[in-house]
Amino acid sequence: MENITSEKRAICGVCPAGCWIIAGYDKEGRLAAVRPEDGAEFGITCKLGDHGPAIVYAESRLRHPLRRKGPKGTYEFERISWDDAYAIVVENLNRTRTKYGPEAAAIYTGRGGFELAMCDVFQPRGVAISSASSVLFPFGSPNTFGVGSLCYVSFAMIAPHVTMGGMLIDMFSDIENAEMIVVWGANPATDSPPIDFRRIVAAVERGARLVVIDPRRTRTAKLPGADWIPIRPGTDGALALGLCQVLIEEERFNGAFVRNWVYGFEAFADYTQRFRPEVVETITGVPAEIVRSLARRIAGAKGAAPIMYTGLEYSDSGVQAIRATFVLWALAGQLDVPGGRCFRMRQNRFQINREGHVPNPDASMALGRDRFPLYNLYRDEAHPQALPDAVLQGRPHAIGSLIILGASIITSWPQPRYGNVLLPGSTFSPASMCR
Repeated sequence: MENITSEKRAICGVCPAGCWIIAGYDKEGRLAAVRPEDGAEFGITCKLGDHGPAIVYAESRLRHPLRRKGPKGTYEFERISWDDAYAIVVENLNRTRTKYGPEAAAIYTGRGGFELAMCDVFQPRGVAISSASSVLFPFGSPNTFGVGSLCYVSFAMIAPHVTMGGMLIDMFSDIENAEMIVVWGANPATDSPPIDFRRIVAAVERGARLVVIDPRRTRTAKLPGADWIPIRPGTDGALALGLCQVLIEEERFNGAFVRNWVYGFEAFADYTQRFRPEVVETITGVPAEIVRSLARRIAGAKGAAPIMYTGLEYSDSGVQAIRATFVLWALAGQLDVPGGRCFRMRQNRFQINREGHVPNPDASMALGRDRFPLYNLYRDEAHPQALPDAVLQGRPHAIGSLIILGASIITSWPQPRYGNVLLPGSTFSPASMCR
């Protein structure tokens, strides 16, 4: 760009990834452009990083604390100091504790709160991995929520652990050695950072076959030579079971693996008979012959690497659908082999000092524990699906103060207009909790 007068090596801070970039500055010392650092291992940018200057200098970007001075909805705010902001937060938290108890204070963390060091320091004690914050545990509140409840917990924790005894942090897809790559319900081209997309592009250039299973023809599906398999949204579990059925019927599954490592194979084989390719076609929209050919290709590949997350998580029975894909990879002989889905050596994992982690003061009081006991077991935190009832109806107990970190639930959650009204039949008014 013509207006760039100097450049510096830097790390992008738009998201927690920390990609290596070259930052270009104009003659006034303002950031003018961002590009990947050529030749660097993490020299890559996503669409957000590409638009870094616009984000940094956006007129609506907050640069200091603001306090509302007009009625809600008027967007009238005044600037205040950080000390005043902290004092207001402390006052509100203490008022809530006095009126309703410490459990009435809560914190919700979104994608913007995923800075790695912060997650490492503030995750609850005894949890394998969490993006939820324990900052209110010393205050006495068990109610920490995280956006991971929508996706990560199902895909990366519960589904793999109850199926294979490991979690996402214990596994990886060996893209570099794969003869075939299956991108299922994901679009690595829009990831932040798009590291897997770069790896996929390199694999395709060296001759790896690429299959993309997605309702939309994404940028990943448009790569040269990619096979795009459109699927009806929310039916991925049926496709996975149909692929397993083909492997079992045609005896293309890994018999030694089944004998040594699989529990309940006979019952599972009987169950898959409900998902013959012709039936799967009526459910998913994927033609029966493509179901058969895809199953054969996965089983016959010298290394088939799956790329998933997030897609299957956002549907009914997401955990079971994800489990079905893991079973498929195991039956196809693509589990823990070169080019497949592999397990990490635990001895090579970087050890983090967790001595300072704070335990949940009373997990039995965490919202949603009664409805989502398995989730609570894995994360030792509340489930955000129980938050609206707690705020609007005081059920099972009131939430009077909510800290939101790196999220915007009023715009990302459904039916936000209910936040300003009392739902029919309820007796608890949110107005009684908030100024």
